[in-house]
Amino acid sequence: MGIRRPSDIAFSPAVKAQQSARGSRELYARVEEKRPWNDTITEDLARFIGAQTSVFFGTASASGQPYIQHRGGPAGFLKVLGERELGFADLAGNKQYITLGNLSENPQAFLFLVDYAQRRRIKLWGRARVIEDDPQLVAQLRTDGGEGRPERAILFDVATWDVNCQQHIPQRFEAEDVAAALAARDERIARLEARLAAFTGAHVMGGK
Repeated sequence: MGIRRPSDIAFSPAVKAQQSARGSRELYARVEEKRPWNDTITEDLARFIGAQTSVFFGTASASGQPYIQHRGGPAGFLKVLGERELGFADLAGNKQYITLGNLSENPQAFLFLVDYAQRRRIKLWGRARVIEDDPQLVAQLRTDGGEGRPERAILFDVATWDVNCQQHIPQRFEAEDVAAALAARDERIARLEARLAAFTGAHVMGGK
């Protein structure tokens, strides 16, 4: 059976058979008709991607052995390059090259993005390719403030994507956001203490 709609990339015949056996196929069939999955990067998705500092990148070998690699950097390190294209600079690492090996024989790839603070996650299916010896592209993908030495570029062509529900996502916050919130709290406390001290002093003076 061929791909009739973007969600068919994830909902293969085997997946649909499991949905039918377990009672959810009718529900998802209605969803596919009324709210088809996107195959382009919307403005909302672009904003979400631009805010991420941590993503998971999945590939598989030609035999189907899966592998997931964590990629991280300053917000914006995963860049939107077009309505169906993402890219990031591949940094020097431990030299295992599992992702590069997988992509050399199987371009199918997957991106999993989780915003723990907002309890939101997005799944993107597509194909990825490695671009060597293109310093201009690598420079375009490099993010200010990022650590590590970029060695090459990896481009990801989006085939479809979907938003998961919030269920079971633990709420966590970035250390920088927590530090900023605590600093703002401490500043407010200091201002209130100063006002209280001034009020108390004026009250004491007025009572003499």
